Amino acid sequence: MRIWVPLAAAGVIAIAVAAAGQDPAKPAGQVLQSDEATRITVDVTRVNLLFTVTDKKGRFITDLGKDDFEVVEGKRRQTISEFTAESDLPLRLGILIDTSNSVRERFKFEQEAARQFIDSVMRTNLDKALVVSFDTSAELVSDLITDTDKLTAAIRDLHPGGGTALYDAIYFACRDKLSQDQPRHKFRRAIVIVSDGEDNQSRYTRDQALEMAQKADVVMYAISTNITRIETDGDKVLKYLAQETGGRAFFPFKVEDLDQSFENIANELRHQYNISYRPEPLKTDGLFHVIDVRVRERKNILVNVRRGYYAPKM
Repeated sequence: MRIWVPLAAAGVIAIAVAAAGQDPAKPAGQVLQSDEATRITVDVTRVNLLFTVTDKKGRFITDLGKDDFEVVEGKRRQTISEFTAESDLPLRLGILIDTSNSVRERFKFEQEAARQFIDSVMRTNLDKALVVSFDTSAELVSDLITDTDKLTAAIRDLHPGGGTALYDAIYFACRDKLSQDQPRHKFRRAIVIVSDGEDNQSRYTRDQALEMAQKADVVMYAISTNITRIETDGDKVLKYLAQETGGRAFFPFKVEDLDQSFENIANELRHQYNISYRPEPLKTDGLFHVIDVRVRERKNILVNVRRGYYAPKM
C-alpha cells in the first residue's frame, strides 16, 4: 500500500485536521501551499502534556506531585487543572524504516534493530504498533496491531531501493494513524525512526512533519544508521526531530549496542507524568506556543517534554 499522504482526519489536544492530498504531478520535494487545499483546524480548550523527569544521570524521578511543577507559557505561569503520575500506559507505536538506496549497506542492521525494538518494548494484547517503510514514497506495510509475529514478518519482507521520503512517512504515521485513538491522554504515542536521516523525495518539509507530530502528541525517537564517528546532516535532523518532541536520538555502531537504547526508550515510555491546563490567555492566532515545564526547588533535574502546541486560528 503506497501512501501519497491522502485525505484524513486526526485529533490533537482536541484537534480536527482536514488536509487534502498532494497533486501526484507535483515535483518531488515540493508542497502545495494553498490554505484552502491544506487546512488545519484546532480547538484548544486545554493542553495535555505527557512527559518524563530524570536526574543528570538519566535515572527516572517518579515521586513528584502536582505542587512540584510549574508550567510557563509566554512568560506567564499557568494554572494546572489536572495532574497524574502515569505508569504503564498502553503504547501506540510507529516504526518507520528507511528502505532507500542510501542505507543499503546497513539495511540488515535496520531490520534487526526494528525487530529487537518490537521484542523489547511491546507488551502482548496491550500495545499496538504499525510499520511504515519509506524510500521514494512512504508505504504502510503493517497497520496498528498487537501481533508481534506479524510485525516482524512485515519487517523481514522489506527490501531497499529508491529515494528517501522520511518526512512524508512521519506526516502520514502521525496524522492518519497514531492520532486516532481517543481519549488522547490514555495512550502514549511514539515513533521510532530507523534511518540515516537523509530526505530527498518528500512532498512535506521537515518542519511540516514536525508540526504534525507535535499536533498528534507524538514523541519521536531515532536510531541512526550512520557508522562513522562524524556527525552527518542526517544525524542532525534525527536529533532535531527527537529533541523537539521530547524524545532522544541514538547512534549505535552495531546491533549489540541497541539493547541499552531500547531499554532507555521503554523506560521513558512507561515513566511519565501528565499535566493538563487551560491556556491563559487563550489565543487563536494559529501560531506555535512554547511551553516550559519546570520542577520547583530541585536542581539538576531534566524534564523531557514537547516544546509546545499550535493554537487555533479563528
